[in-house]
Amino acid sequence: MRTTTTTPQAPVLFIIFNRPEQTKKVFEMIRKAQPKKLYVAADGPRNNGKDDERCKETRAIIDLVDWDCEVKTLFRDENIGCGLGPKTAIDWFFENEEEGIILEDDCLPSESFFKFCSELLEKYRDNSQIMHIGGSNFQNGYVSDSEYSYYFSYFSHEWGWASWRRAWKHYDYEVSTYPELKKKGYFDTYFSNFIEKKYRLSKIEKTINAKEVTWWDYQWDYTKLINSGLSIIPHQNMIKNLGFGEDATHTLSANDERQKNEAHEISFPLHHPNFIIRDTKADRKYFNRFFKSTILRRKILGFLRIPGYSAEG
Repeated sequence: MRTTTTTPQAPVLFIIFNRPEQTKKVFEMIRKAQPKKLYVAADGPRNNGKDDERCKETRAIIDLVDWDCEVKTLFRDENIGCGLGPKTAIDWFFENEEEGIILEDDCLPSESFFKFCSELLEKYRDNSQIMHIGGSNFQNGYVSDSEYSYYFSYFSHEWGWASWRRAWKHYDYEVSTYPELKKKGYFDTYFSNFIEKKYRLSKIEKTINAKEVTWWDYQWDYTKLINSGLSIIPHQNMIKNLGFGEDATHTLSANDERQKNEAHEISFPLHHPNFIIRDTKADRKYFNRFFKSTILRRKILGFLRIPGYSAEG
């Protein structure tokens, strides 16, 4: 059995577009990790008069690879959007690799993120319970069990993560099974409370009802949900999101408290749990904290007028 010091660096998929400044910062962290295989996917420019030059400048950053590395690129001429763009990039990645790390251009990792993912990709390679290894932790230092380096969750964060072909093969971009499963009542008692159920199912129904789907991560959450898959969440946050602000597609609010999360280093050797049980206490604390800060919470609670819950906080 290989020790943690000899665990090989996992292949990396780097998804880029038109943000050379952020892309360069993330690339520099990839350069420090020096993966032997680097996949780079880029959607095509939009017809807005700005993207052509910025996309070209962003793609040129990949020419700075100066270590022993096999580089493969998927550079599109046409723009297919921020739903299908990442989805097809990840498809392409796992068509070529059994496992690996996925980073988008605004997800700045710490140095230890790569080793963390590589070690756990190897450790849980053949365990179908584990579908996702995350690099983010939004608990602000809260740890329910400090004995271990990470915990198991049914939530996941896609700001720097890793997975396996065996897990991604279940991905359902259209969430096609949802209407039948909902009708049969499979989600009636699955969630910890009605508020969580309402919130999480709203994401799935948003995907079904949207005229244009500009996301891919809700569908990945749904895929894990219907396969009883677990995510690994580190006890240290290892990803800083650089994409908050008015130029973003999804992370529009510059006041979102998650933008304050810095990328920290995790300690090695990792302390692995000798069990695989979802940490319901950590999940509940995360959901309550995250949901409390959302506009949707106020909308739902204001509409439902649930006793004991305040729409103001």
